Amino acid sequence: MSDDTIIRVRDITKTYRLYASRGDRVKETFHPRRKAYHRPFHALRGVSLEVKRGETLGIIGRNGSGKSTLLQIICGVLQPTSGELEVRGRVSALLELGAGFNPDFTGRQNVFLNAAILGIGRGEIEKRLPQIEAFADIGAFIDQPVRTYSSGMYLRLAFAVAVNVDPEILVVDEALAVGDEVFQRKCYSRIHEMRRSGATILFVSHSAPTVVELCNRAVLLDEGELLLNGPPKLVVSEYHKLIYAPAHRVQTLRERLKTGHGDPSQTNACEGGQGSPSRDSSSSAQCMEAFLDPSFLPSTTISYEVRGARISDPRVTTPEGRIVNVLVSRSDYVYTYDVEFFETAFNVRFAMLIKTVTGFELAGAASFQPQDAYPVIDAGSRVSVAFPFKCALMPAVYFLNAGVLATVDGSETYLHRIIDAAMFRVQPSDSLNPRAIGIVDLFEDPIAWITRQ
Repeated sequence: MSDDTIIRVRDITKTYRLYASRGDRVKETFHPRRKAYHRPFHALRGVSLEVKRGETLGIIGRNGSGKSTLLQIICGVLQPTSGELEVRGRVSALLELGAGFNPDFTGRQNVFLNAAILGIGRGEIEKRLPQIEAFADIGAFIDQPVRTYSSGMYLRLAFAVAVNVDPEILVVDEALAVGDEVFQRKCYSRIHEMRRSGATILFVSHSAPTVVELCNRAVLLDEGELLLNGPPKLVVSEYHKLIYAPAHRVQTLRERLKTGHGDPSQTNACEGGQGSPSRDSSSSAQCMEAFLDPSFLPSTTISYEVRGARISDPRVTTPEGRIVNVLVSRSDYVYTYDVEFFETAFNVRFAMLIKTVTGFELAGAASFQPQDAYPVIDAGSRVSVAFPFKCALMPAVYFLNAGVLATVDGSETYLHRIIDAAMFRVQPSDSLNPRAIGIVDLFEDPIAWITRQ
């Protein structure tokens, strides 16, 4: 292993034996001819990987793809069925929530326990304890059994220990998803500090923008196999193509990624896969189809108090009226909702807003300027509001607000407002320019005009 390589995984396989019943396990153990009663399950299949010192590696893939298994093998929690592993340096891991904690020990006792596991002496950890307590910020709970902790408190203490023991390798497995936004920002700030100081970081997350922003390189795991290793933006894009592909095309995409034959981003997204995609962005976008995922619903919806009108049935549709929530970039859609008026309303306006997962307000619109508001809507009326828009957004998840305003007691106020009323996901498509960066894809074909001075 070269001097700048800190982790090397060579042809690692992890196989589990699955039994239909406990009895089958006993039968196999005592069968005179060693008859197999189990079914092998390959959590990892021949995975090879090298990580350089100071690198931040993103690991992405669907649930059950082998991400956590790979990290647990690197951390020494699991042993591989076959293959070789070399790790140079102290590893500090934030795996599944609460892993490595004794639930009957207090938080303080668990700090010393984790330090001992990492080979850190009691005297050294006593010196670091104040900064661990300050980072965790759980107050007097540091001296309470961790079984009394909430998931957020578990995370705070676990992360505080993981980043304050001077690890050469930090492993984070999706655990930050349970923290509140303020603590998440605190964690990411510390991760950036560790990157600048030269620490190596292995980072698992389902947040594509975070992987692209944080990591130098990314790998894609699927069904226990490493399909792609490369720049984060490319890997995330191919991951999205894989998870949104029609079922009959998934295996073809997997094989192309595994063998590296051709650029999957240039394959035809049309059903049947015949021919080459058009360079025209509109025709390329039409090659893919938006669709409705019934399980893809916001869990963070907040509805304001009703003051004479109620919004209902917020949805995104195609121009033809088909309800969708997985969209194709550069295609046209309509955000629409219904409003029922229980009282007569004056100077009525309707509004919408599109936001990112972090709450950043991307774009919004109102139906009229205040001076041009709809004069009167009678009680008992029901209206449907439609905001047509072109989806010029990069692949990610977005949220929609809805609001109806009117003049009440001389000032404009909300008769009803819903935060995170609906959500949609933008899937990767051939219409996206590969040079586009950021959140909004502004350019049909971005060209940098360069003038020599």
